[in-house]
Formats: sequence, C-alpha cells, structure tokens
Amino acid sequence: MPRLRRRDVEASLSFSGSYQHGFWAFVGAEDMTGPRHTLRGTESTLELCYANGAIVELTRVPDVVSDTDLRDTVMRYFASCEYWGNRSIEAFTGLDEGVGDAFINFNRSISHSFRSQPLVERFGQTQRRPKVSIIVPIYGIGDYLFLQSCAFAQGRDIAAYEFIYVVNSPELIEQLCREARIAQMVYGLAQTLVALPGNAGFGGANNIAAQFARSDRLLCLNPDVFPRDRDWARRHLDILTNLPEAQTRLFGSSLYYDDGSLMHGGMYFEVDSGFRFGADGTTRRGVVRVEHYGKGAPSWATQYVASRPVPAVTGAFMSIDRAWFEKLGGFAEDYVFGHYEDADLCLKSLLAGTPAWLHDIGMWHLEGKGSRRLPQHEGGALLNRWHFSRTWLPAIVPDVVGRTPQHRLLQMTAKAQVPPAKPLGTKSAVLPPRAGAAKNRTR
Repeated sequence: MPRLRRRDVEASLSFSGSYQHGFWAFVGAEDMTGPRHTLRGTESTLELCYANGAIVELTRVPDVVSDTDLRDTVMRYFASCEYWGNRSIEAFTGLDEGVGDAFINFNRSISHSFRSQPLVERFGQTQRRPKVSIIVPIYGIGDYLFLQSCAFAQGRDIAAYEFIYVVNSPELIEQLCREARIAQMVYGLAQTLVALPGNAGFGGANNIAAQFARSDRLLCLNPDVFPRDRDWARRHLDILTNLPEAQTRLFGSSLYYDDGSLMHGGMYFEVDSGFRFGADGTTRRGVVRVEHYGKGAPSWATQYVASRPVPAVTGAFMSIDRAWFEKLGGFAEDYVFGHYEDADLCLKSLLAGTPAWLHDIGMWHLEGKGSRRLPQHEGGALLNRWHFSRTWLPAIVPDVVGRTPQHRLLQMTAKAQVPPAKPLGTKSAVLPPRAGAAKNRTR
C-alpha cells in the first residue's frame, strides 16, 4: 500500500523523524464481501496485518458512492498527499505496488461505460464524403463552440470539413445543441454533437468521436484553438496533397499564445532523475518530462516552426490519417481524465515506423482556457506521468531523449518545404477572442 506522511500522527507522537506513518489503499466494491448494494448502512471490517504478525481490525460503515464520485475522491486525495522526500518519486513508488494498475483498470471501466452510451445529434448537411473530420472534445466549459464556428467558417475550402464535438459534460448538452444549431444556420458549418453521460477522458472522447467521422482524415483540435490565417483549411489540404505520405500520416502545427509568442513547435522529451532514501538504501528513478520546442519564442523565430520530424506533437492540433489512427489503436485510454495521450500516440507511431511531423499552419491557442481544472485532475496528472514514464522510458532513452534526439527516423529532412504561414498582423489573420469574451458575447 502507498505510504504517506501524516503530520497529525507526528504531532500526537511528538515524532521528529522522517517515517511515513500513513497509508492508503484502493479496493473496488467487487473485491469486498457481498454485492455493492448490501454494503450500504452495514458495518464492514478491515483487517490490517503487520510484518511482526500483529493483526488489527477496523470496523466502519462505508459510504457507498458512484464510480465517478469514487474516482474523483481518490484522485483528490492522491493529489493532496504529503511525503518525506521527493514528492513525485514517493508517489510513484506507492503506485508501483499495485494500486496504480488497479485504479487505471477502474477508470477504464468508467470510460468504457460512458463511451457505450453516446447520444448523437447532427446539424446541417455535409458533403457525401468530407475530406477532413475535425474532432473537438469539450469538458466543463461550453463557451467556445460558437466562437470556433465563427472563426473557422471564414476559412477557404472549409466546406470540405465536418465538425464533431464530443461532450464529456452532460450538463452542457442542451446549451451546446442550441449553439450548434444557431452556428450551423449562421455559418453553414456541418456539425455533429456526440454527447456522453459522463467524463470519458480525452482519449475515450476522441476515440468515440472518430467512430462517427465520415472522412479518412481526422483533425483533433482543442476547443480553445483558433485559426491565425483564414487560408488555414486550404493550407492543410495542400499539405495532404503535396507532401509525401510519410510526412502527413501524423502531423501537428505551430501554435501561438494570444500575445503572438510561440506556444508549440513540436514536443520533445527530457528525463528527470529523482532519488528515494530508505532503510534498504538509495534508489534512483527516471521520470519523463514533456517539453515544447520554442515555447515563448517570438513569432519571427521561424527555426522552431520549420517542417521537420519531431518526437511528438500536441493533441491541441493533431492531423492523422484515419487508417493509421485505427492501426495504432487510437488514443490510449489508460490515462485518467487527460494528459500524455498525444505523446503516447506519437511514440506508438514512431515505433511503428512513422514519426510525427510539424508543419507551419499557424493557430492561436488559449492554453488552459478550454476546460475546467479541478483538484482531482491534479491527481490524474500525477498518476498519468507515472504511467507514461514506466511505459515509455525504455523507448525514450537513449535515442528519443533531449532537444536533438538521435533516433534515425528523427534525423530525416523535409524533401518539400511548406510555404511559411502568413506573419502576424496581415489582413488575413483571424484574431483570437480575448479570454472571457465567450461569456460576454451577445447574438
């Protein structure tokens, strides 16, 4: 069981050492005696067996909650745990002992349950076979659907695209249906809403949305991403038409903050080293960190947005051949809520022989504004980093680590360069909405 620091116990015992007195465990109701409904209002006994042979019984009346409430409660608790020593290393060590896998399996069952109950609403007519299906997951905040429709509708060749919004927040369904209907009437964009009865996570939401896509090209997009250039749709199609398949099977785009500085020019991996000191000695552990090329660079620093293979691209803008997406198994659904699914998919593609590429289409990204961040998401992010590190550390080190990875597929140079995106300030630039503008708009 994962151990943790308990300041209350230390105070009670007047303890000045570094022993972690606390512990926690995750046990699903199906692992306990009797079906779940028999637990309500009845006492349950938990036996604690110590290394010295002592046994202690704790009798409690359990609170019976829904699976989603239990998931959120556990992740909030996990996020708030204190430790002696390196927080991440201590937390990861606890997850190693089985509780991490148990919780991932539990979360997968929740995601599967939600994905099996989609409600689909379509607004407007599409081409019999659109060229590109744009998939946008929505969670917690529904303010950007109408703004995205307004911004994307100005693009040349946008009629070749369809929009699929997959909604992880059922409380937003009625609002989003109204907005999708109005946006379709005003801007003429074909839109599909895939409503889920709960939060299936980033990976699960995108995977279920892909099943309703009508094209052979998927473009995964965040709700807070907007075109910087009105010609973005034509530019995206030109990339698909003019560049070799190896450079278009999976690629991302440059993304910019609303002040014009670069947010994303591809992603790379670093490995942090952490130490754990215990009675059995000192252990060293590597933990993967995901970084963005050129983050914060000025818009004129074009070296960060040149077409090239990169270790990974962000799921905020990820264009992928549908057949390749399905061959890779789609986004992994082992991650809780959402974090690392994009890097995971890119590494699967790299190992399968096709690296992710970056092409400079140019998009605004109001990073972190498109969803609601809650305390349980902090716990999910910590668990996800543990799972991503243990899954991919052996593949990342040594050939895919650092800003200049040595993997042979990442050493290729582009045979055909994409013309640079139009600079900021040109007449065709589509300015991003100010943060909070969605809440104040009128129609």
